[in-house]
Amino acid sequence: MQYRRFGQTNLPYSIFSLGTMRCLSSPQVMQQTVNRAIELGINHIETARSYGKSEEFLGLALKGIERDRFFLTTKLPPSLDVEQTDRFINESLQRLQVDSIDSLAIHGLNTWEHLDWVENGCIKAIKNAIADGRVRHVGFSTHGSLDLILAAIKTNLFEFVNLHYSFFFQRNAPAIKLAHQKDMGVFIISPADKAGMLHTPPQTLIDLCAPISPLEFNYRFLLSDPRITTLSIGAANPEELNLPNLDEAVSIEGAIDRLNDRKAIDPNQCSQCFACLPCPESIHIPEVLRLRNLAIAYDMTQFGEYRYRMFENAGHWFPGNKANRCTDCGDCLPRCPEELEIPKLLKETHDRLNGKPGRRLWQD
Repeated sequence: MQYRRFGQTNLPYSIFSLGTMRCLSSPQVMQQTVNRAIELGINHIETARSYGKSEEFLGLALKGIERDRFFLTTKLPPSLDVEQTDRFINESLQRLQVDSIDSLAIHGLNTWEHLDWVENGCIKAIKNAIADGRVRHVGFSTHGSLDLILAAIKTNLFEFVNLHYSFFFQRNAPAIKLAHQKDMGVFIISPADKAGMLHTPPQTLIDLCAPISPLEFNYRFLLSDPRITTLSIGAANPEELNLPNLDEAVSIEGAIDRLNDRKAIDPNQCSQCFACLPCPESIHIPEVLRLRNLAIAYDMTQFGEYRYRMFENAGHWFPGNKANRCTDCGDCLPRCPEELEIPKLLKETHDRLNGKPGRRLWQD
């Protein structure tokens, strides 16, 4: 296992972190999964108040492990209520059965209102918890817009950021650059599942990434960037902790060239400039068309369906209306530098990817 400095926290995190959102079937499975992670050299374990019984199960699993063998992160929601946040911190400590939390993250800093709540509310409770030793470091996790992430980083309130970024979603590259300039730790969320369901890739993607798997390709792509500290591995059980041997030198340049060349098969590929926004019908046009890009270029249709059906069903975690809300108003057309027929592409994407609503993994 390799280890990297987690920005200004100075904590030496393993390049893979155990995320426990999916490890909820039983305390025994959590115990087995945590033990396996420790055996593999993973020293950073991450959970959240909102992950069902994850904190409780994790607290039981960590009881028999020496405290200096792991770093612990939990996450709390943004709030204006200082007393509530202080209570949440104490409840997390109790459930996790520890005296201190190494890294506490604001969970889902996804809207401008959330940022206001943090700056004028819960950060006060967190600073008090840092002062009295209950918490060591503070950061935030986000599914928000790039502008919001950059603004949150510029507050200088945070020592690390958890965000989405992958070969197939590079929109947040400026946030990684700014976080590095601020000496913040960078934790990549879901580099397997939400990066493209890379654990079950289509044959086209397998062929393009050969001789390594698409999942290993994305891991290597991310970790080739020294500004990135660690990648979340959301294992549901110990069998899912199959980590690649990254000590072996493998070039990914050929795969990158093939993947980039493959885009040329689609003359209507969206470049993700975001100039088409805002949409009067609140359609997240760039994200809809990104899913179309992936489905056409790499046959990632299953992933596209998975993400597309989250529109209108996941609130601020995945904002935007479905593409069938388009009224052909044409507002987006003159703003598109590629002169794409956006309303037509939106309808095509909806017909291609629409499916039944999904649910959050930790919901009953």
